[in-house]
Amino acid sequence: MEVPPMEQPQTANALTVSIIINNYNYDRFLAQAIDSALNQTYDNIEVIVVDDGSTDASRQLIAGYGEAIKPVLQPNSKQGIAFNNGFNHSTGDIIIFLDADDYLEPQAAATIVAAWQPGLAKIHYRLRVVDAQSQPSGVSYPQANQLSQGDLTQIVINFGSYAGVPTSGNALSRTAMTHVLPIPDAFKTTADDYLSVLMPLYGQVEAIEEPLGNYRIHTNNQWALATFSCDRFRRFIRHDMQRCELLKYRAAALGYTVPPDLEYRFFGRVWSRLASLKLEPEHHPVATDRAIVLSYWGIRAILKYSGFNSSKKLLYSLWFVWVGMMPRPLAKPAIVWLLAPQFRPKPIQRVLTRFRTAIS
Repeated sequence: MEVPPMEQPQTANALTVSIIINNYNYDRFLAQAIDSALNQTYDNIEVIVVDDGSTDASRQLIAGYGEAIKPVLQPNSKQGIAFNNGFNHSTGDIIIFLDADDYLEPQAAATIVAAWQPGLAKIHYRLRVVDAQSQPSGVSYPQANQLSQGDLTQIVINFGSYAGVPTSGNALSRTAMTHVLPIPDAFKTTADDYLSVLMPLYGQVEAIEEPLGNYRIHTNNQWALATFSCDRFRRFIRHDMQRCELLKYRAAALGYTVPPDLEYRFFGRVWSRLASLKLEPEHHPVATDRAIVLSYWGIRAILKYSGFNSSKKLLYSLWFVWVGMMPRPLAKPAIVWLLAPQFRPKPIQRVLTRFRTAIS
């Protein structure tokens, strides 16, 4: 079923960009986020700061900006409510939800507006990875993949995932957002997941491979893999299952059919489930999972759906075999070394490099 075309403003210079900064107890990063929004080279900007009941000095800092920003102060209600509140106070044609620990490059809004076309649901762009002191790591997110673009409807329906970026790397169409807001309470802590899944169902997606923002990895942000934690896998699994259920419901409402094996088509969600099961089976959130079955689904996802070259397919398939069959003491190093490369011993890294070279 085709989604009806949406009207969009035709004149680029007339487009207003609303930068909505969502903040909770990030006073040490917040000023940099606000300054990056105010210092855009594009003039038609409004900056909204939603503070989610911070108990640090955030609200005093926000007050110091006076009329340069629009403050929205709410009791602690989590990300989804902050997004809804920020959107309701905004007027922009293009919406950027900027996490308070991230910040934009000065040319971000101008570059987005120059690339904007009628019918877009969103533009996503790369994020430069920086540390707590804003020092670049030398990589951008995502590291390997090109960002997905075009009509992503069938990709989302068939896989529930695509090559995208976290919250701060998305510029969203206001018109498209009216189809998906308000974000329901079930997604109050995963509002970015909610928008990532649904937005491509309501228009085209454009990609900018230039880093237009900075994604900060530090000890407090939920998804940055600065440490290795089984709890991280469990959160991802629960949230991913929630995404799949959301997609099934919304896709059916739009006349699409989601494949019954959706949960097993993306290898990333399968290896997270396998890693969780092998490392801490007593806390694993899917009681029916079995290691050998997950290994099968992981290899199937790699061979049939990943689009990897032959060397990567072989390497990842071997990973699924090893982790699925080996006891925990032998499986754990393979899990850690794949999913947290910073923990790989240098000899292992050299072996992997030689292996890829030999079979490429």
